[in-house]
Amino acid sequence: MYSTRLLSSLAAFAAGVAADWPQDVSVDSFVATEHGIALQGALANIGPNGSQVPGAGAGFVVASPSKVNPNYFYTWSRDSALTLKTLVDEFLFGSKALQTYIEDYIHAQAVLQTVTNPSGSLLGSGLGLGEPKFNVDGTRFNGNWGRPQRDGPALRAIAIIEYSNWLISQGQSDKVKNVIWPIIQNDLSYVGQYWNSTGFDLWEETSGSSFFTTQNQYRSLVEGSTLASVLGVPCTGCSEAPNVLCFLQSYWNGEYMVANTNLQTTSRSGIDANTVLGPISVFDVDAACDSPSLQPCHSRVLANFKVFVDTFRDPSLYPINAGLPATSGVAVGRYPEDVYYNGNPWYLITLGAAEFLYDAAAQWSRQGFVTVDPTSLGFFNDLYPNVTVGTYKRCKKSDPFRKIVDAARTYADSFVAIVQTYTPSNGTLSEQFLKTAPGTPLSANALTWSFASFVTMAQRRAGQFPPSWVPTNTTVPVPGSCVASSTPGVYAPATAAGAPNVTQGCTSNVMFVVNATTYYGENVYLTGNTTDLGSWNLDNAQPMLASNYTGERPEWFVTVAMTAGEPVTYGYVRQENCGQPWIWEQLAQNRTLVVPACGNSTAVRLQTDDAWTGPTGQSGNC
Repeated sequence: MYSTRLLSSLAAFAAGVAADWPQDVSVDSFVATEHGIALQGALANIGPNGSQVPGAGAGFVVASPSKVNPNYFYTWSRDSALTLKTLVDEFLFGSKALQTYIEDYIHAQAVLQTVTNPSGSLLGSGLGLGEPKFNVDGTRFNGNWGRPQRDGPALRAIAIIEYSNWLISQGQSDKVKNVIWPIIQNDLSYVGQYWNSTGFDLWEETSGSSFFTTQNQYRSLVEGSTLASVLGVPCTGCSEAPNVLCFLQSYWNGEYMVANTNLQTTSRSGIDANTVLGPISVFDVDAACDSPSLQPCHSRVLANFKVFVDTFRDPSLYPINAGLPATSGVAVGRYPEDVYYNGNPWYLITLGAAEFLYDAAAQWSRQGFVTVDPTSLGFFNDLYPNVTVGTYKRCKKSDPFRKIVDAARTYADSFVAIVQTYTPSNGTLSEQFLKTAPGTPLSANALTWSFASFVTMAQRRAGQFPPSWVPTNTTVPVPGSCVASSTPGVYAPATAAGAPNVTQGCTSNVMFVVNATTYYGENVYLTGNTTDLGSWNLDNAQPMLASNYTGERPEWFVTVAMTAGEPVTYGYVRQENCGQPWIWEQLAQNRTLVVPACGNSTAVRLQTDDAWTGPTGQSGNC
């Protein structure tokens, strides 16, 4: 384990700035203390009794207590699911008091699935499940945002499936089948139907196909299929697992995993923490290192890890890493081109790098050998300079196998030491810390995802591993060629878990398109005389997307499922920045259309081609 002397050395390298956390404390002691702080920090951000989130509903995980600069006082589907997966793991490791949080979450998600939102509704095509965030009381968030995001349903299914498997082991199969499975089935239906459709990635900035999303979609379908077999129920969408697995392999570019593909345009390299957080989220200590699920110990994943970490060693990118040894951990962030808050290291990503290495070391120890090939050789050279291509078996205490595994754990500890250096004495973990000395915490404070990441890192460091899920290669082989397929979902409210018994009549999808030149920070909304369009109430208007916007065609669009045959009167309105008044169109007469008769539930049956009419906005320069 890391010594006091090495911790002090790392702190000294960090521009000689004294950290808030005492640097004469070993990593062992730091982890032991901070684990409890982090767990309580996460729980304090969960309603209804979380001390930091008054007003949050029962079972809703709030991203952060921060309400200004930035405002993270919302519940994100992805962050919530990752946090609950952490709590389920902790529950299985013995913290039985967490069961109330898990049960509250399940009830909250059953209800949340039925909340109609800007992404759509649960019925009849499940589009509403792709909505990224909601208000902390479970009501819809109506602001402009990067939507849909397709990782949330997969991550939620994974978290609830793990708990369901425990309930079955306790003789509660009926509860799982009748109460919980309907929630899971909605999410798996969504995955099976939309896995091959583009959406925004986990950073909510890029619309395309995301490595992190695809990897978790595959896991959710595999685990869902297994659970369905145990319960004796069909699993709509689960048959797509082989095709998702095939697509997952396509992110490898010969050097590293490209985080996002199928993009319209990009100026990014594709080097991204997305590809490190993915493998740790699907980690299975019993999985083979050549598993196509792309585990932490997979040759390509190791090579990718080296490319990712080495990118942030550049002191011109992160001055805070200047002078750190080439074989030690460094502060790492989202991606090298990041400009959010001027682009800084993230606590959860630096902790994720440590967890990644603990995971890989655990997998090598479980199988009793390490295989080095030309792809992973560079990674292993950093751990053990004498390594060559070949297989190293566990033989005796001084053999290369043990030296490699020990070096990986030491390397992992050095990332934890970086986090220790920039953790305040009270143990709270923000989203980021400054990339220049003194490494001040910044952005959202007390970030739930940061706390959850510390807990999962500490679990792996202590040799605590979640249940296995990876099938053998012969069970779900990688197809010889990938198929761009989709299975129509089956969606219904999980009423036994507390969801309202929502219904929906016959609908057709209408895509509203308007050309409206806007400035950065200005948004365009759609409103009209129907409830689907907010009944002329701006609080319920439909936020439009600008992902197709170009200088030549400044297109804003949104697709809305509307009552078939319904006559509609509608218009567009601009939301200005800096608290300025909204700007309405000025038309000689209202825009109108009639919604087409029922058709394919996912196809657009009618599309408008409108142009903004009226005054334009001007930035308030706030």
